[in-house]
Amino acid sequence: MPPSDHPTVPEPGGRLSRRRVLALSALAAAAPFGVVPRPAPALGGDSDASAYQQAFEAALAADQNIRRYTPPGREILYRPRQLLAADADVKRVTAWLRNHDHPVTVGAGFAGVTRLSFDRETDIPGLVGKLRDPRQWPGQPVPAVQPHHVLVGLGNIMGNPGTPPRVAAALPPPDPTRLGQGAGVTVGICDTGIWRQAGVFHPQWLGGAYLPQPDDEDPLYLHTDVLALQGGHGTFVAGLVRQAAPGVRVDPEQALDPTGVGDESTVVAALSRLAPQVSVFNLSLGGFTLDDQPSLPLANALAALPATSAVVAAAGNAGTSRPVWPAALDRVLAVAAVSQTTGGLVPAVDSCFGPWVDACALGERHSTYVEGQLTLPGRPVRQFHGFAIWAGTSFATGHVSGRLAAMMTAGGLSADEARTTLLAAPRWHPDYGVLVG
Repeated sequence: MPPSDHPTVPEPGGRLSRRRVLALSALAAAAPFGVVPRPAPALGGDSDASAYQQAFEAALAADQNIRRYTPPGREILYRPRQLLAADADVKRVTAWLRNHDHPVTVGAGFAGVTRLSFDRETDIPGLVGKLRDPRQWPGQPVPAVQPHHVLVGLGNIMGNPGTPPRVAAALPPPDPTRLGQGAGVTVGICDTGIWRQAGVFHPQWLGGAYLPQPDDEDPLYLHTDVLALQGGHGTFVAGLVRQAAPGVRVDPEQALDPTGVGDESTVVAALSRLAPQVSVFNLSLGGFTLDDQPSLPLANALAALPATSAVVAAAGNAGTSRPVWPAALDRVLAVAAVSQTTGGLVPAVDSCFGPWVDACALGERHSTYVEGQLTLPGRPVRQFHGFAIWAGTSFATGHVSGRLAAMMTAGGLSADEARTTLLAAPRWHPDYGVLVG
């Protein structure tokens, strides 16, 4: 954009100059990547990805509380026998449903919507389509209704990362010269929770970085020490935030189960449990919605957050420009992934993209993980001892959240000011946003 179009960022007693805005935004690009170079594909790499996807598909199929709507290019996951209606529209929607032979029970509400439950299997997408048809509401506004969408830890198409985590050696300790970066800032991480032993096993990276609480624990395992498909996802993300800003505190909350599955209500509930001092909200999760309409409860919940905060969310790894929510919401900083090749940085093969994406960062990263074994159909068992390498927009997102925290301390900025400053840098690509190093 032309120089005159760069935003300025207010601060007490005046405004930041454009020169300072650009200098601070350059901090993001100047940060060390903290990742291993992308290796040449190993033999069997595609088999690993296929086995991982197969395992995730099997987990979805076995979950009786998930349904799939699968028209090409319009796929969604949703909760069966549930419909969400804006609180203001509940009476009209309930009356319409009962008049059309759809007995419904009015349940509890969250984030400005009310859950309507059916006592029998129902074509929820088809029913929502009818309720959104203006012809059903002559002389009245169309009510705001939607399925109760299932959200996942992004993630490849419909959910899991395109490849499983790989075993890695321990990270070196934090750089002592960077320990002040992010100091005084708290990043909230709504994810699978955090490993019970994270602070003890990773004292240099996560020890003292958060307040352990039982309801924040990631259950991790299917049984004994066998990891669920995304067990440890939240611990991995927490380590990435700390690598990007070693002085930052984190507040982990469980929004997803260890398979990586949650929904709009679990994410809203996790947001509500975050400590009041949280100023950067990391959402390495998301999903598609019916007709690509914004998620009403997520939009309401994020709109209620302090105006000085910043929300950072994964753009998803479906390899499409189709919007992923909550990343595509206006107030959210949507993060895509890039890959390191011998020829330089390129868009990650699976990363989502589009004009709704605000920033990008390397998606393959080396971080804190958990102990346990990952078993995939037809593949060798992977035994983890606290560290891993993993790839996806989830992990690019954790890095960007940490860099925002570092910018806050470097410039005395609020989270929203740091976000505005970050986005003042030139876009690396129109569909991938600003490159955050």
